[in-house]
Amino acid sequence: MTDAASTALTAPGRPGRVPEDSLLASVLLSFLATAGLFYVNIMAALVDGLITGAGLTPKAAGLVASANVYGAALGALTAVFIIRRLPWRPTAVAVLISLIVVDLISTLLKAPELLIAIRFVHGLIGGLLVGVAFAVIARTRTPDRTFGMLLVVQFGLGGLGLMFLPRLVPLFGHGVLFLALAAFSAVTLAMVPFLGDYPSPPKLAASAARPSVRWIPLSLAFAGIFLFQAANMGLAAYIIGLGKASGLKLGFITDTLGAANWIGALGSVLVVVLGLRFGRTRPLLAGLVLTLVGTWAFHFSHLPWVYLVANIATAVTWAFVIPYLLGMCAAFDKAGQMAALGGFFSKLGLASGPALAAFVAAGGQYRGLITLAVIGLLLSGLAAIIPALALDRQLAPA
Repeated sequence: MTDAASTALTAPGRPGRVPEDSLLASVLLSFLATAGLFYVNIMAALVDGLITGAGLTPKAAGLVASANVYGAALGALTAVFIIRRLPWRPTAVAVLISLIVVDLISTLLKAPELLIAIRFVHGLIGGLLVGVAFAVIARTRTPDRTFGMLLVVQFGLGGLGLMFLPRLVPLFGHGVLFLALAAFSAVTLAMVPFLGDYPSPPKLAASAARPSVRWIPLSLAFAGIFLFQAANMGLAAYIIGLGKASGLKLGFITDTLGAANWIGALGSVLVVVLGLRFGRTRPLLAGLVLTLVGTWAFHFSHLPWVYLVANIATAVTWAFVIPYLLGMCAAFDKAGQMAALGGFFSKLGLASGPALAAFVAAGGQYRGLITLAVIGLLLSGLAAIIPALALDRQLAPA
């Protein structure tokens, strides 16, 4: 693309350009952040499709999925160190094109070793995109609202993927999974020219070598994100097995998870509506308490209605709490580095939770897994409240 063409795409007066802090901009930024990690939202369909469509064993399919997420964590960490040095728009375009290429290559592979390697590369590239997107979101006026919209997009489109992709794999093979991911990246690529510039704040850019960051509360926010994601995903990875072990029928289990995925988006909608009207501490406390209660209720999963309500409740609170946690990281550093680092800890938690759960749940020890998740969520809350209070004190004078 020539310099003139690039300027035309990003000129402030360009017709159709989306205002930087508008709700529509939040939607476009949400697509940008989702494109690099959408496979997490359709993880169940991806793993099942690799088993039924590519003939992989459950263990191999799980390793492929895990490699994707660990690659994403490394990519998000890489973004922390380059986000100040590279212009975000050309970087996003290059990364999206790379994602499309890797997904198309993945459609041709069935050997687990090759899939593990190529999906790790995909995760690395996608994690970089998510880190860049998080940094851009941090430069908006209300990052919490945009992170809330991000969860709306992920839950909504994830629900569609879980509904239709498993039905397409028997007809078109496992390649349809990666074609869907490539299509999502292509749609996102078409949205990039309509986003604003979102420059790094001049004052922070000038002192990039020595950013003024409050490391103690920020570190606690990182810990809160890691523990929250690990506790939730560790249990979620085995939620079907928990239902089966509790004597529930598979049809009821899958219907419940599908409903929970869709209804869970309401938690993100609530974040978009509330924003920082009540600060961060009160919404976080309410969400964490409800998450703890809902997670503990899984001890009574032999009661179908408890399993149903617990899944829906924890899906809603998961979508409600995580935008506030990620928004805290953005609030500590408007240049976007710490938001990208928060994304790294989020992905590290998403990858590490199921890895730890695999050992705890060995032999069907689901009660121990539930208790471990509750402990993780409790520690997450204790870590997150301190930075939330610190930011609310800043917010009060404003």
